[in-house]
Amino acid sequence: MVKVIFTALNLFLFTFISWGQQIKNAAPPGFDQPQTGISQGKIDSVSYDSKTVGTKRKALVYTPPGYSKKKKYPVLYLLHGIGGDEYEWFKNGRPQVILDNLYAQGKLAPMIVVLPNGRAMKDDRAIGNVFDSTKVQAFARFEKDLLQDLIPHIEKTYPAYTDRKYRAVAGLSMGGGQSLNIGLGNLDQFAWVGGFSSAPNTKAPAELLPEPENAKKKLQLLWISCGQDDRLMSFSKRTHDYLEQHGVPHIFYVEPGGHDFTVWKNDLYLFSQLLFKPVNISKFSR
Repeated sequence: MVKVIFTALNLFLFTFISWGQQIKNAAPPGFDQPQTGISQGKIDSVSYDSKTVGTKRKALVYTPPGYSKKKKYPVLYLLHGIGGDEYEWFKNGRPQVILDNLYAQGKLAPMIVVLPNGRAMKDDRAIGNVFDSTKVQAFARFEKDLLQDLIPHIEKTYPAYTDRKYRAVAGLSMGGGQSLNIGLGNLDQFAWVGGFSSAPNTKAPAELLPEPENAKKKLQLLWISCGQDDRLMSFSKRTHDYLEQHGVPHIFYVEPGGHDFTVWKNDLYLFSQLLFKPVNISKFSR
């Protein structure tokens, strides 16, 4: 494990150096604290018609500082864990604060960030037994809800690009598994994919990516990360091993910590800085 951690961290550092981007391999103190005197983005709650579920569903949408309906924006869909809903990232991860601070430092490409509810069922609140089979199945059903209902709504309501090269999906734990399943299973829809501490819902590697050569052609960035003390490390590690075996460029980032928002906030800080910018994927495998 020590060797894996060392290799991953050095891969991460080398990749950044290779791109010539001034990004550190860990978030600095205060990265998730509100700063005075900077421009701020805006968080809105939106409702959309879900034909998949047969009801109206809600999501949060972050628009960046300087947002204008006269511009076009790429979109990141940021997914929560099994015990959360569309407010989990907002309440515990402070994405709006992290992103505002990065914009103030000129480190982000302007983007819209959508925080959906990944539990695609009529009663989608995170109450009762969140591990109940019907609720777990609702996380799998979310793929259809996202592709057929939420994404069309966002692209109709906001000035969002509709090309796959401007669409990303990432998430934590259960949402990390969803992101890998949905993103890699729909490479005609997503070019940027990230799994943070992905949970057991992550498909087995051969099922997740049965055509590695296709992924090499279509992916702009594939990010796999996990805390070194996380009991779910095996799911990220097996995905990394498969990708490495088949020569699929990706970043495998092992960081200090366990299965919590300290890790996931750091992941968002780092991952978001890479999105929707030119990358040289030939250097990932080094």
